[in-house]
Amino acid sequence: MNKKMKILFASAEVAPFSKAGGLSDVMGSLPKALEKDAEIAIFTPLHGCIDKDKWNIKELENSDMWLGFGNIQHKFKLFMTKLPDTDINVFFVQNDWYFSCFKEVYPKWLDTRYEHERYVAFSLAVLEYAKALNFRADIIHSNDWHTAMIPLYIKANYKFDEFWSKTKNVFEIHNLAYQGVWFEDILDFANMRKDIVYNEWGCEHYGRVNWMKGAINYADKIIAVSPCYAEEILNSEYGEGMDYTLRGHKDKLIGILNGIDYTVFNPKTDKTLVKNYSVDDLNLSKQFTPKEENKKAVLKKFGLEYNPKRPLISLISRLVNQKGLDLIRDMENELQNMDADFIFLGSGDKDYENLFIWLSNNTKNIRTYVGYKADLANLIYAGSDFFLMPSKFEPCGLSQLIAMRYGTLPIVRATGGLENTIIGYPLENSNGFKFWEYNGYSMKDAINCAINVYSDLYTMNAMRKSAMSADFSWKESAVKYLEMYKSLLPAQ
Repeated sequence: MNKKMKILFASAEVAPFSKAGGLSDVMGSLPKALEKDAEIAIFTPLHGCIDKDKWNIKELENSDMWLGFGNIQHKFKLFMTKLPDTDINVFFVQNDWYFSCFKEVYPKWLDTRYEHERYVAFSLAVLEYAKALNFRADIIHSNDWHTAMIPLYIKANYKFDEFWSKTKNVFEIHNLAYQGVWFEDILDFANMRKDIVYNEWGCEHYGRVNWMKGAINYADKIIAVSPCYAEEILNSEYGEGMDYTLRGHKDKLIGILNGIDYTVFNPKTDKTLVKNYSVDDLNLSKQFTPKEENKKAVLKKFGLEYNPKRPLISLISRLVNQKGLDLIRDMENELQNMDADFIFLGSGDKDYENLFIWLSNNTKNIRTYVGYKADLANLIYAGSDFFLMPSKFEPCGLSQLIAMRYGTLPIVRATGGLENTIIGYPLENSNGFKFWEYNGYSMKDAINCAINVYSDLYTMNAMRKSAMSADFSWKESAVKYLEMYKSLLPAQ
């Protein structure tokens, strides 16, 4: 009988314990899909925002560990619980100086050097605690720049360490825009073998340390979170200055579409909804009434009047440039005059927060909630008719997948994972609306197209049925991940 492969996931955030973006959802759901085929351990920082009592997170006995960075020793502890509804161990690395002192996953206004120190410390602690637990991973799966130090540590400091000698490194790029760039002295803090890693074939990039470049160079496999994004990042428009390096490793780059956990995002069982429903409740000859009850609740909550002939368009997002919010700013006057209501939920750049608050206070049809509440987000997904994602670039995107799960049709710019997942109207089995040019007028045309289709009940419900029937669970993607992992290991 073949023994299960051992996979170690390292991530800055893991749902449902800590959440700031799509990375946490992936790390909270992908391991579930792999559990029957692999022995899995997940490592993540014990952020101060994590509720230890709620999730039954307990400190392991004798877990105290001192690790040296520069000329300073730092004390770590290790906590553990199970990923909900699984037998997967989730390990939380605790450190008072770097993680438990904050109530956010990514605190704002942090000194950049300190931010690098936090994840250097976490990455080394992951490797040392894995050794202490005797979890000899066949695969270490690191995610984004926060854990990009792990392939470098194994290449340099653990080069002659027998424990890690057979381990393969997989590095996943969830967003190439954030690469982890700092001055050379961060390697002194990391006590990393500079003679091995600080060169153009390692982590040196234009005279700076670039952790993501190091991981790309040293990983055995590089994953982009959608096939389209894997192609886009090889060119200068989307490559964020890393396209040349990526083209040199094109042979080990693969695009695998992310999925969502259909047990978490399920309108039939979601307790946050006013009324539950499923694709079976669709009736092509009348309004989608169970979903409509959620729409009424959302509009009431935001002080908007319900009108069955007027669509509700929502946006749930981090408020940053990547998400195409400058297009909304360009078209703010046009949006106010559309025969539709808009609800925006999210937080991020103050300029966008202030813009959306102003629109909420000074328009009849636009409302905003600055911040993030998971229960409210799910109700908005369920209560909306359309979901707006005008992204400048989108590695995969999970919001459009969640929206479709709730029968809400995405309006997207065709880039990255949005191109891979949305079939644009009026194609057969269309499940949303697309625009290609990155400008406000193209976005406005796509929104107007959706508003026009909304009046055609038969087409709307047919598109909703296509959206809700599409399978973006982890089932298919998990198979691709497993095949990729197995390709790195010796034949059994």
